[in-house]
Amino acid sequence: MSLKNLSSLSVLVLHGPNLNLLGLREPQVYGNLTLDDINRLLEAEAKALEVKVSCFQSNHEGVLVDAIQAALGQHDGILINAGAYTHTSVAIRDALSGVKIPTVEVHLSNIYQREVFRHHSYIAPIAIGQISGFGPDSYRLGLQALVSQVKNKEIIKP
Repeated sequence: MSLKNLSSLSVLVLHGPNLNLLGLREPQVYGNLTLDDINRLLEAEAKALEVKVSCFQSNHEGVLVDAIQAALGQHDGILINAGAYTHTSVAIRDALSGVKIPTVEVHLSNIYQREVFRHHSYIAPIAIGQISGFGPDSYRLGLQALVSQVKNKEIIKP
């Protein structure tokens, strides 16, 4: 955890590819809320938790890697839904591992009930936890867990 006091705890929320299409893309899988709706829910939850969230979405792997690296010294935790990059990106995994910022991985759908290729996550082994299958609540629950772990310094190292 950074040397900032707890009242200024900051979490970077990263949304990966195609999450900008939420509300339009496969509503039977991802629901009807838009990414802006989810970000508003996260901002409300952050206010209740007395932390700051900064939300960012990109469809580009390198841009997400740059955002992770830029988080060093700026954010105390990362909440990430890397979308399809969860299952393919060693670069995102290595960036998260490299910055050593406590990270929670989230997914709207239960990735283990879906296609076999979605059952593997490159992020899970270096994250402090993973939450999937609860729709937008996955983000809320992930934020709560991340903040609790960071505030209480109860981070379990993988």
